[in-house]
This record gives sequence, structure tokens and C-alpha cells, in this order.
Amino acid sequence: MNEGLTIKKRTISVVVDNCAGVLARVSNLFSRRGFNIDSLAVGTTEKEEFSRITIVVKCDDELLEQIVSQLRKLECVYRVAVLNDDAMVTRELTLIKVNASAENRSSILEIADVFRAKVIDLSPDTITMEVTGTGAKTDAIMTMLSDFGVVEVARTGLVALDRGRSNIYG
Repeated sequence: MNEGLTIKKRTISVVVDNCAGVLARVSNLFSRRGFNIDSLAVGTTEKEEFSRITIVVKCDDELLEQIVSQLRKLECVYRVAVLNDDAMVTRELTLIKVNASAENRSSILEIADVFRAKVIDLSPDTITMEVTGTGAKTDAIMTMLSDFGVVEVARTGLVALDRGRSNIYG
């Protein structure tokens, strides 16, 4: 590792053709070159012929340039943008299933309320909630719920957009 290079989380937005195999080609690029992906989310855009892949990686500026350069070489890639932390909006969806007894159910529901989590399933022994927000928000609620016993967690990965008006197609 070169001295002076700062490793930090980088968010890359990749607009690709919405067709079979595109995600595999993008993810193969990362695995072939030994780039680790921290978060990956994909979905169609407002134009159904395109999908947006949001990728979060920990890297320095040099590796980031390599990643962007390699992505731009893929035939299926329409646009690649590195999003600026101060100029993007991000969200992550997390489902959390927590052990819940009659004695602690109200405490769990209070925590859910504080974090504006939505309860989506109640069973006699668990509560499942939906949390939408930053990764830090998810981490914080999971810390608060850990004493009750988190049974399962499913996270979507980060989705992100530039703030303000931008035209990715023109």
C-alpha cells in the first residue's frame, strides 16, 4: 500500500443497459481484479431500458480510478459516476427480526418508534421491522435491539442519487 493514499468508502453509480447478464459482467470485473464490494444494489431507472447499479467500495484514489476506467470499458455500461459524499442522497432498506416476549414487546416497539421503523410482522415470539435510512441508522437500531436477540437481518445495500438536477442521459 502506498503511503499517503487515503482508503475510504466510495459510492459509484453505474447506469447500464437493462438486459440479462449485465450485473454478472459488472461483478465479474470486480472479482477478476480482486476489488472487494462493500455494498451492491441494482434496479431499473425511470427509463426501463436502463438499470442503475450502486456500488460501494473501500479504496484509495488510485484504485478508484482503475475501477472507473475498467467499468467504462464494458460494452453494457452507459455512464459511470463517482458520487460525492456531500452531494448525494442515500438510503438503505433493512428488515430486522427480533426475539420478542410479552415482557419485552413494548420496549422493542418503543425503540422501533424512536427510529421510525415500521413493524411489518408480529408473531407470538418475534417482531419484524423495516428500517429505511442511512447505514448508520441501521447500525444504531441494531445495537439497541441486540440485547433482545436479533434473529435475522436482511439489508438491501445502499442506493444513491446526486443531489439536485442532473441529466444522466444527455
